[in-house]
Amino acid sequence: MKRSSMVMMTGLLLSLLAFTFIKSGNIQGKVLPADGALEVQAIMGTDTLRTALNNGSFIFKNIKTGTYAILLKGNMPYKDTTVKNVAVIDSTTTDIGLIRLAQ
Repeated sequence: MKRSSMVMMTGLLLSLLAFTFIKSGNIQGKVLPADGALEVQAIMGTDTLRTALNNGSFIFKNIKTGTYAILLKGNMPYKDTTVKNVAVIDSTTTDIGLIRLAQ
């Protein structure tokens, strides 16, 4: 095998191994009333993720492990609501349950 081919294969193997070590999980929950929130965000440090609501339910899939704050942007007359310290653990789904929005 030529040296350049071996270097390319080694680089590819290292890239694949690095990819397998990425840790991710999911966060899911439900908002009441179902039309009470415009948007859901998951915030960790400087990273902000957004996901859609479907009949009041939401899920963030394959996000980095760590601790997030979930911000629900209220649809008038409902207020914004934050759920803090939501832990994402590798290969699991964290269910934060039912969130009732206040007026």
